[in-house]
Amino acid sequence: MAEDILLTDLTDGVFTITLNRPKANAFNIELVDALMDAFSKAKSDEAVRCVVLAANGKIFSAGLDLNLAKQKKPLSFRYHLDRTFHPLVLQMRRLEKPILAAINGPVAGAALGIVLACDLRIASENARFVVAFNGIGLAPDSAVSLMLPAIIGLGRAAEAAYFNQPILAAQALAWGLVNKVVPQDALQDETRAWAQRLAAGPVGAIGLTKRDFNQAVIPNFEEVLNHEAMVQETAGYSPEHQEGVTAFFEGREPDYIKITE
Repeated sequence: MAEDILLTDLTDGVFTITLNRPKANAFNIELVDALMDAFSKAKSDEAVRCVVLAANGKIFSAGLDLNLAKQKKPLSFRYHLDRTFHPLVLQMRRLEKPILAAINGPVAGAALGIVLACDLRIASENARFVVAFNGIGLAPDSAVSLMLPAIIGLGRAAEAAYFNQPILAAQALAWGLVNKVVPQDALQDETRAWAQRLAAGPVGAIGLTKRDFNQAVIPNFEEVLNHEAMVQETAGYSPEHQEGVTAFFEGREPDYIKITE
């Protein structure tokens, strides 16, 4: 299954990892495991000098597959995050090779955390970014609570999280959320050009620079992941989350006021 839902290619030092789980590239356990295996390969293979994270289809990723929340046994977010997204984003930040995200369309929830864990981001004009967690009665996880304010500022991050409105590609560029925006049909070529430049560069020095950035800007990365998991465990059992998920599958807006009456 993993070979189908995640595609990889190594050409001229560029290791391309492509999400391939139609229609929204939502993350289940198998996709997260496949992605972690791919990043492990990227670390151990000396032929890999740059990693590109891309996605097939019109949606980069909708984040967590919410069908997991419909299971008869309630989902323990602490266990799930410690098993999936949190070790994944930690693995990405510890990879001392450049990771370039090629963002072809909408990104939401935990997928936003994965995109923010990349070093550089090129987006198509069709890209948009939704924090999403508050929309289903949850708090940010997957390092979004740390990386989003670090990149765009606390006020902008609060606006994006609380109102749950998409950040469109042009706004994402203006706020520094992405490094470049290109037409949809130019995304692949522009990504290849950047990736080839990175692969031809001093990858060892780039890795050390990434280590410096981690220490200077996000030295508390692991601590924040632990706190996110603890907070999300509380949110995951709340009436707000139950209402948010129910509304999502019923195709309506959640009514958070009624649950307090």
